[in-house]
Amino acid sequence: MKKNKKMLKRFVSYYKPHKKLFILDMICAFLIAVIDLSVPMLSKYALNDLLPNDEFRMFFIFIIALLGLYLLRAAFQYIVDFWGHILGVRMEYDMRRDLFRHLQSLSFRFYDKTRTGHIMSRMVNDLNEITELAHHGPEDLFLSLIMLIGAFFAMLIMQWRLALAVYIFIPFLVLFAIKQRTKMSRGFKNVKKKIANVNAQLESSISGIRVSKSFANEEHEMEKFDFGNNEFKSSKNVAYKNMAVFSVGMGFVTKLLNLVVIGFGGFLIYKKYMNIIDLLAFIMYVDAFLQPIRRLSNFVQQFESGMTGFERFTELMEIEPVIKDKPLAKDLDKVKGNIDFKNVTFCYDEHEKVLNNINLHIESGKTLALVGPSGGGKTTLCHLIPRFYEVNDGEITIDNKNIKNVKVKSLRNNIGLVSQDIFLFAGTIKDNIMYGDIGASEEQLIEAAKNAEIHDFIMSLPEGYETNVGERGIRLSGGQKQRISIARVFLKNPPILILDEATSALDNETEIKIQRALEKLSKGRTSLVIAHRLSTIKNADEIVVINEEGIKEKGTHDQLIEKNGIYEKLYKAQFKGYIPDEI
Repeated sequence: MKKNKKMLKRFVSYYKPHKKLFILDMICAFLIAVIDLSVPMLSKYALNDLLPNDEFRMFFIFIIALLGLYLLRAAFQYIVDFWGHILGVRMEYDMRRDLFRHLQSLSFRFYDKTRTGHIMSRMVNDLNEITELAHHGPEDLFLSLIMLIGAFFAMLIMQWRLALAVYIFIPFLVLFAIKQRTKMSRGFKNVKKKIANVNAQLESSISGIRVSKSFANEEHEMEKFDFGNNEFKSSKNVAYKNMAVFSVGMGFVTKLLNLVVIGFGGFLIYKKYMNIIDLLAFIMYVDAFLQPIRRLSNFVQQFESGMTGFERFTELMEIEPVIKDKPLAKDLDKVKGNIDFKNVTFCYDEHEKVLNNINLHIESGKTLALVGPSGGGKTTLCHLIPRFYEVNDGEITIDNKNIKNVKVKSLRNNIGLVSQDIFLFAGTIKDNIMYGDIGASEEQLIEAAKNAEIHDFIMSLPEGYETNVGERGIRLSGGQKQRISIARVFLKNPPILILDEATSALDNETEIKIQRALEKLSKGRTSLVIAHRLSTIKNADEIVVINEEGIKEKGTHDQLIEKNGIYEKLYKAQFKGYIPDEI
């Protein structure tokens, strides 16, 4: 109950920025209800008083007045239908904006555990039906309340005996609606979960389409997708079955109610308690009375579907960012680049430590290379510096400032990362390089591309820097994508560089060019280099050998070769064909 109240309060808060539009919608809905309630009473007056007294002129004036009322009602209905939906669309926009902003604040841990398709489903599908609920929800409740109260008293005044017969049915309608509402809630919540699975499978299959085709596994992908799609179909069957029972049950009771009104009304006419015109007006009020009940039945469906999506939206919004600025966090400025790891321990989960009690000093302006077997924690160690993950124990400092005490944005603004996992955004080459500094000039853009040895290639393309790279840069080779990612860092021009296999996708000739460019970029900056090609780090100021047990060796290339340790074995394995027994 407390959870539902909190969720409803959050939902209502999205009306506040658009309260003028909401008030306009409610006023128009109220006027529509007033017109609908007045027409049966006015009709009864015209038929009982005007026509029997041959007041035809007044009768036709009355008809014209009714036409005017209906025209007014049409205008009010237009406002409700158009601007009411605009209200819902704006609220949906606000929610989607807030969710995207919140997703930007979540750490890598969240994305490590959550499939992209599930996130997309919550961002798009779950919020789609919010528009209808945001618009029709308050309007349906407000109109229903007015119509129910108005029709209740009008029928009671007109013929209390027949009114009581109608009211007997109301408890049955309410009990039936509550019972089916619970079943519908479970059904639609399950539908949301299943469509998220379908989206996740779809995203995975499309992203890996080249792999599935290369292994001729299209049939296998179809089977995996069909399994999730079939689960989604089954969940919808259950949800719509419950909805159909609800809709049919409500329809049957309302039809039965009409039958009772006609039958009992006929009996009251026979007993001279009312006349045919009174019965006609009463039937109009019964319709006005049933209209809000129909609205409420639709509202139950919309509420369940919409609030199920909103609940999933709320679940995401309530995930607290693990990495965020402290209240007194300061900007990291005038960075020299001295980096220290002090007794740093990190684990992705509580069972497996990736880094254990790491102590490391990287002097300002120097290049430190990390080498060692895969899974030794090299990339993880580098990801801790820009706080992609939070250390479990110990601390990392830059210029003797604990990185937890500085603003995350200013920290990352001072760090440039070139990863082995290259990602280019769908768009142009220019867009992707400018990502390093969105406000950079054309001259700075070209200079960065030249430094990354990619300018000549770009100019050889028909559209130059405006060339579209395709989804994830699919229209470019691995080396071209890597040089564009390096150009981004050139443009950013940070004091601290992290190069994670930055030349792994390059041919030997291009690697030499990029290596020269990286050496130029690294000059005067603190650089961390992860490399499996040991030729690229021979000139590093210090080389650290790290494996799953921690830091095993430190020194320059020549010093480590003389030690005849792990580094020397790795070096021989690469350049002399020697395969070590154990590393």
